[in-house]
Amino acid sequence: MSVSLEVQERAVRPRSERNRLRHEGRIPAVVYGYQIESTPISVDSANLEKLLRQNGANAVFEMNVKGQKVNSLVHSTQLDTFNGKIKHVEFLAVNMKEETEVEAEVSLIGEAAGVKAGGTLAQNLYTVVVSATPDKLPERVEVDVTALEIGDSISVADLPKHADYTVVTPAEEQIAAVVETIVNDEPETTEAAAEPEVIGEDAE
Repeated sequence: MSVSLEVQERAVRPRSERNRLRHEGRIPAVVYGYQIESTPISVDSANLEKLLRQNGANAVFEMNVKGQKVNSLVHSTQLDTFNGKIKHVEFLAVNMKEETEVEAEVSLIGEAAGVKAGGTLAQNLYTVVVSATPDKLPERVEVDVTALEIGDSISVADLPKHADYTVVTPAEEQIAAVVETIVNDEPETTEAAAEPEVIGEDAE
């Protein structure tokens, strides 16, 4: 499903133009890719952030550029180091009939049996690369860890097949494991060791 996004063309020069746009609540951006030349645009900051929250980072954005309907994905974003806000976006125009590859978040679900038995769940992989047509790209891949006992692990190869997308991350990559919790049984020393007594030495 595509999400409609209003965009405006923008000038590249002068450099101060980008600062003016940000001051007005807009984000400088560029769109390029399938059947479109690289085109500088701007988008409303609040609207884009709202759509990303509601639809996820792998949503397809439908925009009108120079009278042309363009379906695009967010290819990359630049964040302001001071406030964490998006300061620039690259949109990649895509063919809705061709598969493309993106990263999807790995979300662990369930409580592992080994954790109930006293173990610790360790997540080793936080994103996987998936391939699908743009309208079927998932925001996240859920991984059920309920059956994992202490010493068990789950890898990409163990993921069930999905009708909408294919996980292309190498099969041997470990996603998560339940490990034995290490307990330090050594007592903590709270008092400094007493100085050794010197035998045979007279007190002054």
